[in-house]
Amino acid sequence: MRNAVIQSRRSLYAIRMEVANELMVRGIVVGVFQENCWVVGNRRTGEAICIDPGDQPDEVLALARDIGVRIKYIANSHAHIDHILGVQGVHSATGAKFLLHAADLDLLRNGWKGAAARFGLDLAQGPPDPDQFVADGDIVEVAGLQLRTITTPGHTPGSVSYYTEGMLFSGDTLFRGSIGRTDLPGGSLDQEMQSICERLLVLPDDTIVLPGHMEETSVGFEKVHNPFVLEWTRRPSDAKPWDGLQ
Repeated sequence: MRNAVIQSRRSLYAIRMEVANELMVRGIVVGVFQENCWVVGNRRTGEAICIDPGDQPDEVLALARDIGVRIKYIANSHAHIDHILGVQGVHSATGAKFLLHAADLDLLRNGWKGAAARFGLDLAQGPPDPDQFVADGDIVEVAGLQLRTITTPGHTPGSVSYYTEGMLFSGDTLFRGSIGRTDLPGGSLDQEMQSICERLLVLPDDTIVLPGHMEETSVGFEKVHNPFVLEWTRRPSDAKPWDGLQ
């Protein structure tokens, strides 16, 4: 039943983008948390980057093989359990460099243990430490493209998004018509809204947003239709810390 649900979600939400007959973007929904893992590959170079391998590393690796690319980087938007369960498997199979923001290192090392207990998951091993930390403005060059790191704290202290012209991988910061939860340790609603409005929604309106859960959206759509964004932008500049939608 679990595989059937995952397959159904995958056929509904996975996107297939091709740019200049070289760049391929594939999304796969993985695990019990139904998390979107993205593989961006290039036919010419044979390279790929895997963003947020949240679970089922064998399926992620199979996807890369199917499109004829080798995963060179694993880039995580943050270190919550639903985004890291597949990191170890992909990392050990490919030797890819694992990228994460340093502010999420403690969450990476220790957060998965408590989360696994809460959700009844029997995990013997957590993810590896990052091979490289990313910071705001860092460029990841892979598969013939340049992905710019945008720090977007709020969902977690070290949340980041990855941007290249026309595409934004927003992790759990920005969703279609919604935002990432901020009630977990290290979360901040005010910080997340600032990240969204001041760092992401300043990108071109036609930028496709590929989030960590649910279907894709665009910067322009979220500016007009996201209720959290609309409520936030109506607040006076001297408003007290925000409690969310009223």
